[in-house]
Amino acid sequence: MSLIEFKHVSKTYPNGVKGLKDVNLTINQGEFVAIIGLSGAGKSTLIRTINRMIDITEGQLTVDGTDVMTLKGKSLRRFRRKIGMIFQSFNLVSRSTAIKNVLTSMVPDMPWWKVLLGIFSKEQKMHALEALDKVGILDKAYTRCDQLSGGQQQRVALARTLNQTPTIILADEPVAALDPVTAHQVMGDFKRINEEMNISILINIHHVDLALKYATRLIGIRAGEIVYDGPVDQVTQEILDSIYNGASIPQAGD
Repeated sequence: MSLIEFKHVSKTYPNGVKGLKDVNLTINQGEFVAIIGLSGAGKSTLIRTINRMIDITEGQLTVDGTDVMTLKGKSLRRFRRKIGMIFQSFNLVSRSTAIKNVLTSMVPDMPWWKVLLGIFSKEQKMHALEALDKVGILDKAYTRCDQLSGGQQQRVALARTLNQTPTIILADEPVAALDPVTAHQVMGDFKRINEEMNISILINIHHVDLALKYATRLIGIRAGEIVYDGPVDQVTQEILDSIYNGASIPQAGD
């Protein structure tokens, strides 16, 4: 059974802008999918419908057999626990240490009084340290996040997501704020996690060269419509020109 399935999905915003137009997609467990396109093409809208950060207006979207539009309250919160989300801005508590930021992913499953007092079990702390180790920054566990580099902060955000034990990771422009060398390192982390842990990764990415190097499948979106969907090794210049509609194609060194 497919993990994520879009059937004739459209999204129209209240101002009349069409974010998605009749999207049909199937994504299987363990895939590493990069989504590319011009700014405003619908990349963020596409991935944010998967965890219901954005509601679709037409069609059907199922994740692991569940129609996401039927979820609400506790069932929606439980559903989102299995979907990690990484943002361009890291979304960390900068004055807290790396391990404390990773431990916040466990808060939804804890009694309120333990959260209030910041009480975490030894097992929870070990799990958080393992997550930091998986992204290569175990040595920064007790360093405050405002003392870390941008790449290290994004790795803390990735460790926090891994601490949820997700089946899917959604990443919205996760390397846009990073320099080219660090961007390659973080993309390498995503690839390794995808291969070693069989976690499905959907990454909305600005830089085409990074998408082609690290992902296995490419989705090109233009004005809310899917204009390419296939293996990265079959992508031609003609296909890229069609996705970007003749505009210059962004690379990591730009």
